[in-house]
Amino acid sequence: MNEDNAAARVIEHLRAAARSGHAGDRMPSVRELMARHRASPATVQQAIQRVAAEGLVEVRPGRGSYVAPRTAATSHDLSWQAVALGEGRPGEDLVANLVAVPKPEAIPLTSGYLDPELQPTDALGAALSRAARRPASWGRVPVEGKEELRAWFAKEAGGELRAGDITVCAGAQEALATVFRGLGERGDAVLVESPTYLGAIAAARDAGLKVVPVPADQDGVRPDLLQAAFERTGAKVFYCQPLHANPHGAVLSGERRAEVMRIVRGVGAFLVEDDWARGFTVDGTAPPTLVSQDTDGHVVYVRSLTKVAAPGLRVAAIGARGPAGTRLKNTRSRQDLYVAGPLQEAAIDFVTSPVWRRHLRTLQQALRSRRDALTRALGEHLPELEIAKSSGGLHLWVTLPDGVDDLDLTTAAAARDVVVFPGRPWFAAEPPGSFLRLTYGGAPEHVLAEGVRRLAEAVFAVRR
Repeated sequence: MNEDNAAARVIEHLRAAARSGHAGDRMPSVRELMARHRASPATVQQAIQRVAAEGLVEVRPGRGSYVAPRTAATSHDLSWQAVALGEGRPGEDLVANLVAVPKPEAIPLTSGYLDPELQPTDALGAALSRAARRPASWGRVPVEGKEELRAWFAKEAGGELRAGDITVCAGAQEALATVFRGLGERGDAVLVESPTYLGAIAAARDAGLKVVPVPADQDGVRPDLLQAAFERTGAKVFYCQPLHANPHGAVLSGERRAEVMRIVRGVGAFLVEDDWARGFTVDGTAPPTLVSQDTDGHVVYVRSLTKVAAPGLRVAAIGARGPAGTRLKNTRSRQDLYVAGPLQEAAIDFVTSPVWRRHLRTLQQALRSRRDALTRALGEHLPELEIAKSSGGLHLWVTLPDGVDDLDLTTAAAARDVVVFPGRPWFAAEPPGSFLRLTYGGAPEHVLAEGVRRLAEAVFAVRR
């Protein structure tokens, strides 16, 4: 992918500059590297960190990076590792780029997590403190997770799922990795909506699966194309986000929900329901889960508490019935024995207390206000952008005008201390245009407005 190539170019550029320079020489700045290699700020920062780890560069916070002194500890040639490691895995750095922590002075118009102001950290801290004082929290934990927590996830999912069908994981990314490894064999095809969550694309490819995109629109995945994709590829797994799909925000319509389930049953496949946005609906009422309407075990359910609470609450769950549930539990146990007991206890304490529902009500009000503020700012400063309808979630999906490249714009925005994420990596194949995913849940309203103003300057600069 383009970001993979850019990362390799930046690393080689830095290595060459460090080896040809003298100790103390200033290295190229982040902005210079971004402009020269058309790389995102996260990619450049990671490249600098990698070369610094090799001992070639010395990073001085607030001042930049410099050629490191030649010492015995830094003179070893580690270039052999590039041969030993071989070709990098496609997209392996994309998730890291997505969750990279921006510079303190940067305005985040993209984020995978809630603004700290919206996180219930006091309640979580109190829950963890209580959990830590219970001796049982520090004992052995069942591989599938604590019974009370599994029962809560099962009840939230609805339908036929029971506590025994739930496996607790350390966050949604681990859950997705478990699902793709457990349900597929290397070389198998897996169908995904297009566009879709890039973390799912990365997890599927890391499991050795061939990712096949199926176009989606404002009503979710297109059933006619889903049917055709199943018939053409013989796939047995379809990854779907029916509620506020990340990045484009679509909700699978009622008519299509029934059609998609009919297709999945007809071909004898699994539908992986990523219910990441449960609790983020700000307009209307969220539809029930697909798993709640599944009687025959075709739906594998994934839900995380991390997005809706705080990044440190790395607790998620997989719900699957029958042999599939057993296989996924076994797959999970091979990756990591279990999620830490105190964290599971704290999660139980938090979601079963009145503060959980209060948090959701407060959060939904704040997200509605911030979504509207970001939409207004875009209408004022960038009226030529096409904004996809959003009734919830954390993001707005915008189509850029003709002639504005998403990677160029990402670089130009970073030069103005605005962090945005290009649309290209959210597609498993070539994108049909240029897009940005802009997040309204990661910053206060006045910061969002200033970020859009700077983004408009970046659009103007790219067009010149």
